[in-house]
Amino acid sequence: MRDEIATQLVELNRQFYQTFGEAFSATRGRIQPGMRRVMQDLPRETDLLDLGCGNGEFARALAAAGFCGEYLGLDFSPPLLRAAERQLEGFRARFLQADLTGEWPVLSRRWPLITCFATLHHIPGAALRQNLLRQARAALAPGGRMIVSVWQFLHSQRLKARIQPWERVALSAAQVDEADFLLDWRSGGLGLRYAHHFSPEELQNLARQAGFRALASFFSDGAEGNLGLYQTWEAE
Repeated sequence: MRDEIATQLVELNRQFYQTFGEAFSATRGRIQPGMRRVMQDLPRETDLLDLGCGNGEFARALAAAGFCGEYLGLDFSPPLLRAAERQLEGFRARFLQADLTGEWPVLSRRWPLITCFATLHHIPGAALRQNLLRQARAALAPGGRMIVSVWQFLHSQRLKARIQPWERVALSAAQVDEADFLLDWRSGGLGLRYAHHFSPEELQNLARQAGFRALASFFSDGAEGNLGLYQTWEAE
């Protein structure tokens, strides 16, 4: 994918989450079952960096479960970050605005756990994904782990019906990568956003190229338990 196309897709998603951030947050009132499964294996004192933290729902779930470690959430959407800060109390959490496709704010420490739920599939192109993971690996403490999830929307006929032609954003299928899609949004108005559909093998290869090794992989979420692909990585 050419750099200018990736930039256009980043801007498309930026505008989507700026315009529909509040409507999107209203549909995300609880975390996914796969995230609950991940939480079961985390020590309560775990310190973690959450990439693409959205409206802070994961932080609230951690607080409700009695987690007491330090939490830092990064996201680029002001409406979602406002929702995160407004609704979270009694938990040692901070939220920062950061564009994960660019260079992040300088972090004062390295983290034993990094989570990146439902975010990588919105990062277009190999170069931007590797830039994100390069910074994540640098922010990971020795012996630490990274847990990621990606949306498996092609497993749902309902979600497949939301796929739109690229011409709606003045692009063509030849200009984007294989398994890249344009999907519409129908809550609080009509919107469009970019998403990539990862296979387990592609996600493992992405990890390997960034210097990670995949330790575990599972599907979860949705009525049939297959709308989210989760993987746990460690630095090689």
